[in-house]
Amino acid sequence: MTSTTAASSGSSTTSSSATATCTTAIPDKNGYVPPDSCNAAFDYYPSLAAAVVFSIVFGVLTIAHLAQGISYRKKFTWVIIMGALWETAAFILRAIDTRHQQSDTIEFISQILLLLAPLWVNAFDYMVLGRLVYFFLPEQSLAKVRATRFSVIFVWLDVVSFLVQATGGIMVSGTNIPAHTLTLGKNIYMAGIGLQQFFIVCFLALAITFHRRVLYLDHQGVLASNGKPGWRRLLYTLYASLLLISTRIIYRLVEYSGGFTSSNPIPTHEAYMYCLDALPMALALFIMSLSHPGQTLVGPDSEFPKLSRREKKAAKRARKEEKKERYVMKKLDRNPASESSMGSREWLAVPGNEMGYKGVGGVEDV
Repeated sequence: MTSTTAASSGSSTTSSSATATCTTAIPDKNGYVPPDSCNAAFDYYPSLAAAVVFSIVFGVLTIAHLAQGISYRKKFTWVIIMGALWETAAFILRAIDTRHQQSDTIEFISQILLLLAPLWVNAFDYMVLGRLVYFFLPEQSLAKVRATRFSVIFVWLDVVSFLVQATGGIMVSGTNIPAHTLTLGKNIYMAGIGLQQFFIVCFLALAITFHRRVLYLDHQGVLASNGKPGWRRLLYTLYASLLLISTRIIYRLVEYSGGFTSSNPIPTHEAYMYCLDALPMALALFIMSLSHPGQTLVGPDSEFPKLSRREKKAAKRARKEEKKERYVMKKLDRNPASESSMGSREWLAVPGNEMGYKGVGGVEDV
């Protein structure tokens, strides 16, 4: 993500063929080139050891989530597996990039994966709460939204944030990026992670609503009678995961809002990225492995029902009829005089008679 500027003089690793915008440098024994070199990928001396360590950490977490998803037979865990896999790939490529710091392709792919991987973990959190609602609440809905639809809504909001961040991330990834493109890409990416954080806050409000509702059911003994007492551990893990993702978002907002100038120390110090991006995401994956949803969501209602297309259409028609019936009943409740008038004058055919009417007392001859 380096935007090179003109170099006024050479050094021992810089050749005499300097251009107007950058210098042609000879990499040192570790592959390092100065930030003002052509196609320089880093604004600092990157650590190969740190990249390798986090490659291993995320690789182990990927294997752990894959094994747990298979063991607990939770198909929806493919989402968090993708997040862990993208983080692993990002740091493997970063380790390679530390030794090939003028490779535009490696830097570009590594940066995109690093910027977008947390969105998979975020989407998984949304899916987990939807299943908690479906599993623990008798009404299987939250804030009048069905658990199945609840998950879909927030996952699609996450997709919107993903697309915005991807657009900005693509624009700021790579080397020798024009200043106006860098600024535009930075602003778009900031808008994307701002959206992500806004959705997280809305989601957190719903998680707290679920928390209050499930506490009430727990105190009433409903959950114990249903054999579903163990909700706390997974819900608190969900809170922690959202906090870690928010930490990473705030870090990126601060980094990008300061711009890519010498007055902003964040882009020029690698430690910030490892402490405030890589570490929080590794912890989010780790705690979700320790308190895996498969340990809590066990038995009936632990997964959303799988309906055929015909069953989905029938269920949709039934919901429409139910909604229409509620609307009519609500209207009649608001106007009881109208209901009485309608009841006393409702004409109908009566067996054995040509016509009859149903009064307040029932069916009578004309």
